Amino acid sequence: MSDDVTTGSGIPLRPVYGPDDGPQDPVRSIGEPGAFPFTRGVYPTMYRGRVWTMRQYAGFGTASETNRRYHYLLERGQTGLSVAFDLPTQMGYDSDHGMSAGEVGRVGVAIDTIDDMRTLFEGIDLGAVSTSMTINSTAAILLALYVAVADERGVDRSRLAGTIQNDVLKEYIARGTYIYPVDESLRLISDVMAFCAAEVPRWNTISISGYHIREAGATAPQEVAFTFANGLEYVRRALDAGIELEEFAPRLSFFFAAHNDFLEEVAKFRAARRLWARLMRERHDASDSSARLRFHTQTGGSTLTAQQPMNNVVRVTVQALSAVLGGTQSLHTNGYDEALALPTEESARIALRTQQILAEESGVAGSVDPLAGSWLIESLTDEIEGRARDYLARIDELGGAARAVEFMQEEIHQAAYRHQLEIESGARAVVGVNTHTEDEPEAKIAQPDYSALEREQVGRLAAFRADRDPGGVAAARAAVASAAVEGANLMPAIVAAVKARATLGEISDTLRSAWGTYDGSRLPGTHESA
Repeated sequence: MSDDVTTGSGIPLRPVYGPDDGPQDPVRSIGEPGAFPFTRGVYPTMYRGRVWTMRQYAGFGTASETNRRYHYLLERGQTGLSVAFDLPTQMGYDSDHGMSAGEVGRVGVAIDTIDDMRTLFEGIDLGAVSTSMTINSTAAILLALYVAVADERGVDRSRLAGTIQNDVLKEYIARGTYIYPVDESLRLISDVMAFCAAEVPRWNTISISGYHIREAGATAPQEVAFTFANGLEYVRRALDAGIELEEFAPRLSFFFAAHNDFLEEVAKFRAARRLWARLMRERHDASDSSARLRFHTQTGGSTLTAQQPMNNVVRVTVQALSAVLGGTQSLHTNGYDEALALPTEESARIALRTQQILAEESGVAGSVDPLAGSWLIESLTDEIEGRARDYLARIDELGGAARAVEFMQEEIHQAAYRHQLEIESGARAVVGVNTHTEDEPEAKIAQPDYSALEREQVGRLAAFRADRDPGGVAAARAAVASAAVEGANLMPAIVAAVKARATLGEISDTLRSAWGTYDGSRLPGTHESA
């Protein structure tokens, strides 16, 4: 092995670490679990008190098919639901829109109407389950649909628990499923925060996502820095909207990736927890509750290989273990076949069993932050925190996350390019791709008939439109438009609109007409007519 060894993010690694590499002030920088700055965990007993929530991200074409998968996973010990939506739903288009053609149900479930949401959670007690919805530009509408169904079933809103991702800044930076101009999107997020603080107090109104930033090619320090830049922007916007810090900050949650560099990933999670606590204390004099970083982790989708796909079982296990040793509150483990297609029931079961084996057989849940004090881990924790702070200082100079989109995009592009060059040159080994390769038969994964699925969904949507009061829908949409223009909180109007049987696409179009759409070639906050 070369003397020049680095982590996956390019941080140099020495062969041996010693006492001089540990923290110079361990009481301040490491502390105790459950105490500021939370380096060792956000709760004193961590998994000895309660093991992490085991979620499996799932969305399969239709609401009925996805509902069957949810029951399958709940029956096998899953403790929380996580919803994947198809691209039209993410982009605010109904399944019969021209822009939806060929995409309905392909990467998640299609949700157009309140009927779809009812079907999605048929037979599931919304007051007893925690539901995470990975949705951003249309997050307010999906939350409104969920609340409306709960209202119908008589489930008090105070009992609803879960998360909407609702992190639109990372869409502009790394992913692309944005709709409205930046400032209007941020206003909608603030409206959701205020609504939930008053009406749905157990709901996490935003899951600030480093996952998609990392999947786009960012390094570990970039993932931490750009995620927190976005988080600080959301905090500022909520405060500007008149929401008290202690009303919303304790419900902020975060979403990180777990990639293959095991030691770096453990250190990243510890560094992130400490850095967020310090930033919130330094900038907002936040209480411990508002400075506590709670996060969900998903193993790295971009690390999965189509070649020798069973190798992905090992990758996912290593990644999941790093998240557990890093102190995650919630975890999704990818199916080994996700580089080929939507996960099969078999691969989803293996992914869930991976978490259960870690929790129940490995022994790692029996001690809080078991790698604390490792000279290498503590050195990497310090290094990642320092590099993330350097990025944050640069973003502050540019005016904050909403004004630094292009800077973060370029940094991610450069990191992704370097990563790809390393794979192509062989400097970065990927087992089964550029090392330990062999001829193998092509994996056969059955694919749904997406054309038939789309026809069925469009048919259901047509029947839904025919069975409603057009005047009531028009009035409800007018109320949404009025709130959008006049600055009133939009959530009550959106909840009323979905109850009046307006569709997701119709509500999105109403906001497009009021606000325009975002053109990536323009400065954040400017308008382009819809």
